[in-house]
Formats: sequence, C-alpha cells, structure tokens
Amino acid sequence: MPAPTDAVRGVRPGLDAPVPEPDLRHHGDAEVRDADGALTDLAVNVRTGTPPAWLKERIAASLDSLAAYPDGRAARRAVAARHDLPPERVLLTSGAAEAFVLLARAVRARRPVVVHPQFTEPEAALRDAGHRVGRVLLAERDGFRLDPDAVPEDADLVVIGNPTNPTSVLHPAGALARLARPGRTLVVDEAFMDAVPGERESLAERTDLPGLVVLRSLTKTWGLAGLRVGYALAAPETVGALQQAQPLWPVSGPALAAAEACSAPGALAEAAAAAEQIAVDRAHLLARLGEFGQVRAAGPAAAPFVLIQLSEAAAVRRALRTHGFAVRRGDTFPGLGPDWLRLAVRDRATTDRFAAALAEVLGGSR
Repeated sequence: MPAPTDAVRGVRPGLDAPVPEPDLRHHGDAEVRDADGALTDLAVNVRTGTPPAWLKERIAASLDSLAAYPDGRAARRAVAARHDLPPERVLLTSGAAEAFVLLARAVRARRPVVVHPQFTEPEAALRDAGHRVGRVLLAERDGFRLDPDAVPEDADLVVIGNPTNPTSVLHPAGALARLARPGRTLVVDEAFMDAVPGERESLAERTDLPGLVVLRSLTKTWGLAGLRVGYALAAPETVGALQQAQPLWPVSGPALAAAEACSAPGALAEAAAAAEQIAVDRAHLLARLGEFGQVRAAGPAAAPFVLIQLSEAAAVRRALRTHGFAVRRGDTFPGLGPDWLRLAVRDRATTDRFAAALAEVLGGSR
C-alpha cells in the first residue's frame, strides 16, 4: 500500500468533501493506447516526425554490437561534454523516469517534498519506496509560479520540474537556486528544457549548488520514448550513490548510441531549431485557444504543451475523441481538478484542425 501523503501548502482544510486522491500512474500514453492511429495525439508530448532519419541510422548501426554488453563510457563522455561537465558528474539512465526510482531508493530523506502540479512519477516512486511524501501545491491564482518560501525549511529532498509538466511554467533559475542548501537534495526535472529556446533558466551546468540533481530526457525532442534513455547530472558522490542502486548494464547499446549521437554539436543545433519552431507553433495554438471565451490557458507557457481550464473538461475530452483528437486529462495531477486539460503543441495545420473540432464540441460559441 502506498505511503500516506502530507499536504504541505495549497490545500484548504475543512472545505467541502475530501478531493479524491489523483491517479499518479496515469500518463498521456493511456489516452491513445489501442487507438491504432485513429486519433491525432495531443496527449503525449513527444515531438512529431521523430526520430529523424540520421538518428535512426545511428541506432540501427548499433545493432551489430548487440552481442556485447553495453559500454556507456563514450556516451557518458559525450553527455558530459555537451554540458561542459566532467564525466563523473553524469549518470546515464533507462529514461529519466528511472532516475526517480533511483533517487527514492538511494536518498535517505526524512521529509521529502514534491512541488505540484507536476509530473507524478517522482511522488509515485517515493511512495513505492516507503517514503511519506509532502506536497507543496502551487496556486493557479499565482500562475503556478514557485515561491521558494513555500517549501518547508526542514524538507531534505525537494522535487520540482522546470519547465513544469503540465503547467508549462518556466521557473527562474534564481528561484530554484534558493531551494538548494547543505543537507538537502534538490531534484530539478528538466525533461523538457531542450524544448526551451536557449535552455534559459537551466541549472544543468551549475556545480556550485549543494545537493543539486538535474534530470534530463532524450525522449521528448528526439522521439525515443520506446528506447528509454535519459541522464542525471549531480555531484560525483551523488552519482555514485545512484549508480549503486542501478542494476548492471541499465542502458542498452542502442540507447547509448542515441545518447552519444544526440549530444553532438549538429544534433544540438537541430534541437535548438526545433525549440524555436515549437515556440512559434505554441503561440499559434494559444492564439486559436484565445478565440474561445470559455477556454482559459494557464501561462505564460514555455514548454511544448499548454494547460487549459474549461468547464466540463471531462465531457469535452470525450467529445474530442469522437472528432479524432486525444488530449490529456488534468485531474490526475495533484493540485489540479476536473476542469483542466493539457494539449501538446503541434504544427499550425494540426492546431487549426483541432480548433475546428473544439468549436464543434463547444457548440460553435467563441
């Protein structure tokens, strides 16, 4: 049975009935499972048209080495060079999600706290490891922005996303840095940071903040959800502790080839160009959503998705499926409720088709 959860901030005790506990194991892929391509996927935040042909070729070439046990040294050096860090500060993982499990097992936290709304796997992993997890709930009235003072001083493990899934908020690096202190592990999930132009507000290359762990994923930008590859950036002693919690050969040879390839200068330039295009496409999506008076987008958005609020969102989500679109429900994120949906940013043509479908669902009122 999962460990109980302490609500730290953002709740209103004594009001109405208790809110049902969100399903922390629900993710966007559930919205399109078994759809057999019949739905346009706005629920999963993987960039469309990926992986690119050159990356597929690099991965395919690695198959000739499947008989050998994986050797992650070259990929580790490539990731380290990409962030201008020494290799001993890099841990390659089977997707960034594995890092949450490693942290839950390796960090001896007395009071772990997760800042919500955000990706729910960190809390799920902590609870599965027997931790009693506190929550800091960021408020919609504040734009879901972080107030560092809302995090309890005695929290010795703090997890926050930047930019945050599902709110699309990009927290200032300075605000996040205020959370770091001796005796505390500060985990910043930067799975979507490479989709932010210039990766502004990233802490990936900071080595001066005590207890900092930055997590990255190659899933979103490069379309590698099925390959499972990510990494953690941290002090060498933290990397060593996490590595002790890993099984042997945790990252496959093809995944290592992808990590090395995606860290090369040409790949970084391609990712940077994709981030600029995402910003343009996101602006178009927000403009189209602005045509509907009953739809309100949280913002400002900085990630390859946007969070919207509207009444009867569950019914709207179901109706959109009949019009060929899958969107992500928001009520499984702590701190949100039944009136929230998350939409992945897609190209202008897809957004225009979605806006037409949304108009039909909402009865044409704008």
